[in-house]
Amino acid sequence: MNKGPISQFIQHHYRHFNAAALVDAAKGYETHLLEGGKMMVTLAGAMSTAELGISFAEMIRAGKVDIISCTGANLEEDIMNLVAHTHYKRVPHYRDLSPQDEWELLEGGFNRVTDTCIPEEEAFRRIQQHIVKIWKDAEATGERYFPHEYMYKLLLSGVMKEHYEIDPKNSWMIAAAERNIPIVVPGWEDSTMGNIFASYCIKGELKASTMKSGIEYMVELSDWYRKNSGGKGVGFFQIGGGIAGDFPICVVPMMYQDLEWTDVPFWGYFCQISDSTTSYGSYSGAVPNEKITWGKLDIHTPKFVIESDATIVAPLIFAYLLGW
Repeated sequence: MNKGPISQFIQHHYRHFNAAALVDAAKGYETHLLEGGKMMVTLAGAMSTAELGISFAEMIRAGKVDIISCTGANLEEDIMNLVAHTHYKRVPHYRDLSPQDEWELLEGGFNRVTDTCIPEEEAFRRIQQHIVKIWKDAEATGERYFPHEYMYKLLLSGVMKEHYEIDPKNSWMIAAAERNIPIVVPGWEDSTMGNIFASYCIKGELKASTMKSGIEYMVELSDWYRKNSGGKGVGFFQIGGGIAGDFPICVVPMMYQDLEWTDVPFWGYFCQISDSTTSYGSYSGAVPNEKITWGKLDIHTPKFVIESDATIVAPLIFAYLLGW
């Protein structure tokens, strides 16, 4: 592939430290795919609200992502941006906000994520009116689905098209739905839609069993991994830390140690973009070599850590992989 101006700039200027790690990680990702490997991308933090979909959706369409793990927030916030983008409020001076300023944002129907405020009425409620019907229709027929499968049904039905406020090509969830990319959403309950679903269960209008669980996600992931880890294997590209990364990476030691399937290969590539620090004992700050001791990575697995802001780094890596 002939590389475009962004890729050429990266290769010429990014020569040392985190810049060089970015180039090495991008080239490692590219090599892994060229040699027939598959790739999981995990999304933590508020990457959807940071509009990662502008580049990530193209990665999905280009076949450079085979499976996704994300938080419930990232699952829904891409769709919120899709249907309520013009109603978002940017607060570039967020560091100067007083508690009173924050309270006024709440009273105005805005929930703040750093410098960006999500409009509750246009974002959460616009999705809620449609997704609740899909949940209830499934329950009425005795069907059960995963959280992301309900979202796929919502997007593919086209019921919200009239509310689209961005070009749908910039929604990574639409790209994933159209390709039916497998998604793992651990801890989905910790999201706005998860809270809404729980509220309907409390009111007796839905049953918790209508939503497939995190344990079922792990079972599904183990089956997918077994079927896709031949040859070069499955790579692991982790944006941020937390449950979006820790949950899926554990599928390998679970199969090897708990199921005693000793033929399960380790992850074939690993990269993490993180600004967390090792000294606090956080999962997000754990260097790749620590994962060797947990049976997640092999000694020879290509390993990369880019200690920087994922909202800056991830689009640059994706640009390189897309030849921009």
